[in-house]
Amino acid sequence: MMGRYARLGFGRQPAAVDRERVAAALETVGMADAVDRQIGALSGGQRRRVFLARAIAAEPELYLLDEPVTGVDARTQEELMDVLEAEARAGKTVIATTHDLICAAQRFHEAAFLNGRLVAQGPAEMVLDQKLLSETYGGHVLVLPGDGGRLVLDDAHHHDESASGERHYHDGSR
Repeated sequence: MMGRYARLGFGRQPAAVDRERVAAALETVGMADAVDRQIGALSGGQRRRVFLARAIAAEPELYLLDEPVTGVDARTQEELMDVLEAEARAGKTVIATTHDLICAAQRFHEAAFLNGRLVAQGPAEMVLDQKLLSETYGGHVLVLPGDGGRLVLDDAHHHDESASGERHYHDGSR
């Protein structure tokens, strides 16, 4: 119901329409059965769903989301991204930060690379561009070859020596 407070106004009680919007939002994110549960009793993935339901209940034109699917299992990630895609198809603007490059390439229409400044902006498929990734991540990108594709990872360990088949991009030195 917190998502409805801006529409309610100060001191007003939720009306039937507010309860309907909240119920619909919880149904949208698959949490209708948890309507009477305390937020502290929910798992991390369930909390993410409820927070998204709160945003949906507010009926915004613009969603600004910081890592909306981080820390959830793959199934929950897919389901939440489906909800956000449906909101975008309904005419809402969805802007989200993510470090999940594959998700960004598959689920977003446009992407912007930020690293203290705007590095690049354009179609979401560009998130797999090795040069842009290297510039954005400060050169710490690991690219593994694959069958007809590639796997790109943030190289958190910054290895000095590449394992067989790996190519590292450390500020263009290799």
